[in-house]
Amino acid sequence: MRTLVVGTGGREHALVLALAADPTVTEVHAAPGNPGIGEVATLHPVDPMDGPAVAALATSIGADLVVIGPEAPLVAGVADDVRAAGVAVFGPSRDAARLEGSKAFSKEVMAAAGVPTAGSHTCTTPDEVAAALDAFGAPYVVKDDALAAGKGVVVTTDRDEALAHAAGCGRVVVEEFLDGPEFSLFVVCDGTVGRPLLPAQDFKRIFDGGRGPNTGGMGSYAPLTWLPDGIVDTVVAEVVAPTLAEMERRGAPFVGCLYVGLALTAAGPKVIEFNCRFGDPDVQPVLALLTSPLGTLLRAAADGDLAAVPAPTFADGASVSVVMASAGYPEGSSTGDVIVGTETLAVEDDVDVVHAGTARTDAGLVTAGGRVLAVRATGSDVADARAKAYEGISSISFPGAQWRRDIAAEPLGVVEGAASRG
Repeated sequence: MRTLVVGTGGREHALVLALAADPTVTEVHAAPGNPGIGEVATLHPVDPMDGPAVAALATSIGADLVVIGPEAPLVAGVADDVRAAGVAVFGPSRDAARLEGSKAFSKEVMAAAGVPTAGSHTCTTPDEVAAALDAFGAPYVVKDDALAAGKGVVVTTDRDEALAHAAGCGRVVVEEFLDGPEFSLFVVCDGTVGRPLLPAQDFKRIFDGGRGPNTGGMGSYAPLTWLPDGIVDTVVAEVVAPTLAEMERRGAPFVGCLYVGLALTAAGPKVIEFNCRFGDPDVQPVLALLTSPLGTLLRAAADGDLAAVPAPTFADGASVSVVMASAGYPEGSSTGDVIVGTETLAVEDDVDVVHAGTARTDAGLVTAGGRVLAVRATGSDVADARAKAYEGISSISFPGAQWRRDIAAEPLGVVEGAASRG
């Protein structure tokens, strides 16, 4: 199978590594990729947002499967262009990607499907926002209705901060706060059937202890030994199945990864948000533990034939990813800073470097974004994998590098407040 992965970040690097390890995959291509991806795949300088160009590339290389990584091309309809060219694609249509592209639409679908989630109000004026905040009370949860790269939400006890965030967004969704630990469940979907992967947990805020503003994610780990037995089956039955049925009823069957962000409340799991793609960095440890062929699974989903392939399988043990970010992140980022030390981890069997915001210049490997890279490790348990990941972090340096020191430090479901996504 010849595959093409679309995107530039850590999620795409992790997908490429998993596809390259699949014996059914003969070639891996990426558009446009990054320096890390270029070590295992053939890179093509194609804009991920240019649907006709992506479709033309897929046709020209004879791709059997296109995997679209980021949300922005999916929301823009790039998957539709690829499908129209007759190439199998893992990623939802423009209409189905509205589950992430609009928080209000997502809430509408959840309500119609009877999915357990936080109460919410969609607001377009300051008066509506103020009324919604007062209706739910503190802590206040305010989410930008549109895409915001994981940073469009504020969770605060400060009403003025909540109002200010709403004023800067336009249309927002004000939600009830969900009290309980968060976790992510990635479900590979073919429009009718959903196959869940391992649950994972990521850490969204920039500083240790869940302090500071939200980021795209500063680290993650799997599996979650603290989750009660049967939770995944419950989520598939009460969230995924009715959502897939509702999307099919609306004429927009969901084919791709349904990312279910959840809070484990006293009343059971409730949905914080839907995304239309794999999460980054939280899918990184999940893919590190995957033992069944990823390409086979994603191709079956693209072909509407998931029922014919076995459920995914995973290794024993655990995996932890720790993100190194550039100076100024998440408000901004520093680019062009030389990165040293990544090569020292190339010989490690259970530690690897997942590139995100990197570039290669005459000066060598340099920073090219906010979240620069992640060090991912596997081990016998979370503590072992965590120790290896942080040992790897100590081998890498660049000016202004910042990372959290508490990723997976307490894998007991006790992390920064729920409803902290967006």
